[in-house]
Amino acid sequence: MSRIGTFADDDVYSWATKSPDLGGAIANFSQAVYTKSRLPLRTRELARAVIAHDNECVVCLNARDADGQVAGVDEELYEHALEWRTWPGYSEQERLAAEFAHRFGTEHAKLRDDEDFWARCNEHFSEELIADLALSCALWVGMGRTLRTLDIGQACKLTLPSSA
Repeated sequence: MSRIGTFADDDVYSWATKSPDLGGAIANFSQAVYTKSRLPLRTRELARAVIAHDNECVVCLNARDADGQVAGVDEELYEHALEWRTWPGYSEQERLAAEFAHRFGTEHAKLRDDEDFWARCNEHFSEELIADLALSCALWVGMGRTLRTLDIGQACKLTLPSSA
């Protein structure tokens, strides 16, 4: 049951009308993350799935990208998200994005100071891709926790907008 209104269990959008200026701004930010990011789709989706698990956000766990099948994003990618350290189906870039996402949401100061991580990361990501990843993680951590905390839309199965 939503903590700030009487919205249907599968309504993930209407609550933002409680704060129309900020709600509109976050909607624009979200649209940019899903349509303007330069991250490979599998890399982005694994990072998002890792944060979804960390946030315990059902909406985020159920979300799938509209272009997913075209870009090689299958259910196995999501099913093994908690095994990002060891599952052999992930590339090194995907693993690093998952590590970044997990640590961004759980130990950001340690991540900042981890020179070994940054050396490994810089082998697989340009500065521009790291910026896209960090900004994407900011959206996912914040919105996932918002939806989960306010108990909004936890019955939803979203299809994310196409990057095209």
